[in-house]
Amino acid sequence: MDHTSLSPLAMFLNAGPVGKFVMALLLMASVWTWVLIVEGVVAVNRISKATRSARAGGPVDVLEPVSEAGREAYALDLPDESNGEKRERIAEYMSRTAREFLTKAEGGLPNLAVISSVAPFIGLFGTVWGIYHALVAGIAQSQDTSLAVVALGIAEALAATAYGLAAAIPASIGYNRIGSSFSKLGQEVAHYIEDEALRMTSGASAKVRSHKEAA
Repeated sequence: MDHTSLSPLAMFLNAGPVGKFVMALLLMASVWTWVLIVEGVVAVNRISKATRSARAGGPVDVLEPVSEAGREAYALDLPDESNGEKRERIAEYMSRTAREFLTKAEGGLPNLAVISSVAPFIGLFGTVWGIYHALVAGIAQSQDTSLAVVALGIAEALAATAYGLAAAIPASIGYNRIGSSFSKLGQEVAHYIEDEALRMTSGASAKVRSHKEAA
C-alpha cells in the first residue's frame, strides 16, 4: 500500500458507491458551510456598520426599512395620543420591522445548526458501512484475515468520519459565533430604535411648544 493511496482524493476514488456518495455529500455540506459563514459574517459587518452610522446621525444604509417604518409611524396622527404614546408606537413599528429584517439577514444560520448536528452522523454511517464492507469483501475475496488485507478499506472508511467532522466543526463554530453576533446586533438596533423614536417625538414636542409660544 503506497502513501499516495491514503490521499483524500485517492480514498474517494477507491471507495465504494455508498462511500463515494457519503463523501460527496459531506464535501458539498462543507462547501455550503463556508458559503453560509461568509454570508453571515458579511451581513453582520454591514448591519453593524449601518447601525453605528445611523446612531451617529449618518446614512442608515441597510437599515433603511427600519427607518422608513419609523417615518411612516410618525406621519400617522392618532387623535388624543400623547407624545409618550406616539413614541412607543413608533418604537413598536420600527421594532417589528427590525425583527423581520434581522430574521431575513440571518439567512442560512439555521442551516449551519443542521449541518453541525447531522454531518458527524452521516460521516459515522459512512465509516460503519466502509468498515463492514472492508471486512466482509476484503476477507471474503482474499480468504485472509490479516490486517493488511483490510487496512486500506478501513482507512477509507475512517476518512468518512474526517469528512463529517470537517463539515460539522466549522458549522458549529460559525453557528455559535454568528448567532451571538446577531444577538448583539439586535441590542444595537434596539438602541438605535429608541434613539430614533425619541428624536422624532422630541422634534414634534419642540414644534408644539413653539406654536404655543407664538400664539
